[in-house]
Parts: sequence; structure tokens; C-alpha cells
Amino acid sequence: MKNINAVLFLLTILVFTSCKSSKNSQNGLLYWSSNNTDEITYARFIVEKWNKENPGKEVKFQPVPEGQSSEEVILAAVVGGTTPDVYSNMWQGDVEYYARAGKLVALDTLDGFIEFLADRCDSAVIKEVTSRDGHIYQIPWKINPIMMIYNVNFLKEIGMAKPPRTYSEFLSMARTIKEKYQENGRTKKWAGYAEVQVTWWQRWFDYYPLYLSASGGAKLVEGDTAVFDNKYSVATFSFLQKLFTNNYFPTDRLSSGQDPFLSGTIATRFTGPWEIIHAEKFKPSGFTYGFAPIPVPDDHTGQQYTYGDTKNLVIFKTCGNPQLAWYFLREFCKLENEVEFLKMTNQLPRRKDLMTDKLFAKYFKKNPMMIPFALQAPYVIGPDNSPVLKEVFDVISAEYEQCVIYNKKSPESAVKDAAHSANLVLMQ
Repeated sequence: MKNINAVLFLLTILVFTSCKSSKNSQNGLLYWSSNNTDEITYARFIVEKWNKENPGKEVKFQPVPEGQSSEEVILAAVVGGTTPDVYSNMWQGDVEYYARAGKLVALDTLDGFIEFLADRCDSAVIKEVTSRDGHIYQIPWKINPIMMIYNVNFLKEIGMAKPPRTYSEFLSMARTIKEKYQENGRTKKWAGYAEVQVTWWQRWFDYYPLYLSASGGAKLVEGDTAVFDNKYSVATFSFLQKLFTNNYFPTDRLSSGQDPFLSGTIATRFTGPWEIIHAEKFKPSGFTYGFAPIPVPDDHTGQQYTYGDTKNLVIFKTCGNPQLAWYFLREFCKLENEVEFLKMTNQLPRRKDLMTDKLFAKYFKKNPMMIPFALQAPYVIGPDNSPVLKEVFDVISAEYEQCVIYNKKSPESAVKDAAHSANLVLMQ
């Protein structure tokens, strides 16, 4: 606890020294976006449009101040009372923490919000973003579904006409790659790559999407209880453990050098749609790739879910005019504006009309590589509503390291111990 307080103190100093107070008049708003270059472009576009159409109700814009992560900067701003009125990069897993602390405006108390949300999202998404007190503190805004990118030519070289769908197919592919590309006992190419770091958010790109895919979108936490001690977690840990213990995935970090996917060193990777811009810019001549759903257990039936990497819109309680802030966010999410958002960022708005509205259809016709992500969009899951979800991911990561990377525990023991530790956290 002392270490956490020290971190909060330092983060508070960071925010006090890097941004101005967010106390605005009744007729103005302060809006923060992420530091992503494309999102900054969209933020400027929407703010300029708003200010032109709404004289006397000016929105001031700035990217979230620099820090180790935007999540830490927002936490420090909350502690220091320097939050913006509106923020467009809130990790969904943080919302319950801030809502319970009384730092966010309950959007369902604002005129027109419920009708807006029902028009934008299906009932499953609305249920997902409803907090445990029954209020809604966030607008489901954007998703980046985690899928499997694969090297088409690499797979053809080992006799595969399509990407692996199940664990067995993936492990068979991995075994073939290891046997084909070994020289003097050293592996030259790999089936894939996953970060060995225990940082909590790294599990968004291995354990968590695989767990969601295996379980049909099951929760990690239900109320104040960890519910991931089940066959789906065990299967996920077992699959990942085999990839490392059989030397199908490297234990050395590859991210510091040349891109291992574009250089042909790895055949697959679990990633999001941001990979498209990067691949198109840096891929060598003749390189072809595709996207497929996350692998599932051999006996899996039904839809293949994945993690959505959800970031949402919120209004902080420091806002002097929440109704005006809501009107700005409603404009922010207008169909024609979100079409522009999609064009500028290649990130998907979390809307139920994504594959049915003709305005989006024009974009997908010009950007066919985004279609797999749009098709996956109805089957993404956001983080559970828990004020300590980061800590839950921390304990999962610790057991991931012991079981998957170092083979010190069985999958059954690792999952059981992770759930036990998570329950201790949830009880506090």
C-alpha cells in the first residue's frame, strides 16, 4: 500500500506540472484525447467542427499529458482534481473504479442518453457497460478486436491452404515449422510470438483473447468473485504452455529488433487492426497476409469471441456543465462523424450498424483488410466491471509466468492459484 501511495504522489506531481486546471465555465469544455496521432487528427476535426457550429460553447482540446501510460496519468489527474471535462480514451476496465469513487457523471441521468445508447448499441453491449449500481458511466466508443494475423506464403510453404482454427491445428503447424526450419539444433523460424513480460496488459494479447474465445465470452470476475477457475482457463494455459515448452514460441524478446512477422521469422501473431497500416507501410515485396479468428479448443462450438480492446467516452464530475458535455459527445458519435473517425484511424466504432449502414460500406469496399475485424466486432468482449480488474490481471500474469513461460506449475495449479489470489484482492 505504501508503494501505491508513493506512485500516486509522484503521478499527482506529474499532472500538476504538465497540465492546467480543468475548472471551466458553464459555457466551455476541456476535452482530452489519447496521444495516438490519428486520434489527435480526429479530435481536432471534431472540435473545430463543434466550435464553428456552437459559438459561445467552446471546446478546448489537448491530448492526454505525457506519462508512462494514459491510465496512470488519468489516475493522477483524478487524485489531483485536474481531470478534463470529457475524455475519449478511458479503458473500460477502469470505469467501475472511478464510478465507485464518485468521479464520473452517470450518463443515464442526462436527457436523451438512453435513447441514444439504444440506437447505437445492442442489448448485450448495454448490459456490459452498465455498472454494478445500475447506472451507465461510459459511452461504448471504439474497439480493436484481437485476431490472428498470418503470413499467407509462410503457411503455403509448409502445406497449409488456410490458417489454423483449433489448438490441434495450430500445434501441428508449429511442430511442422520447428522441424522444417531447424539448423544445427537452433530454431530459425517460429509459429508465433507472445510477450514474456508479466505486465498486466500484455495478457490482452495472449491469455485473455484465448480465454474469451474458448469460453464463448465468459467473465473473469462476477461481482466480487473470480470465476475463471474453469476448464477454459486451464485449456488456455495448457495451450500456451505447450507453445513455449516445445520451443514453438521463442522465450527471447523479438520486439526490439526487426519486425519478426514482416521479416518472415514468425508465421502468426495475435494483434489488432492497427497492424494493417504498419504492414502496408513496411512489408517487403510479394508479402501477403490475412486475419483469422483466435484459435479455439478442438471441441469448441458456436461463435468465436475475442477481446475488443475497448476504449470509451466519459464525463468527469469536475465538469461544470455535464449536459453540454453530453451534447458534445453526442455530436462526437454522430454517424457521419464516426465514418470520418474510421477513415482517419482505422479503428472501429462500437456500433450495431457497422456492417449494415451504406456509409460504412463505402469504407470497407476501399479497405477490405478491415472486413475481418468488422465481422468480428459483434463478438468482442470488454473488461468486466470490477474496481480492481488491473490487480486481477496482475495475479493472472504472475501465474502465467510461472506456468506458461517457465513450466514451474501445471495449468490446473496455476489457474487455481491465480483465482485464489484474485479472490483475496476482490475481498479487500
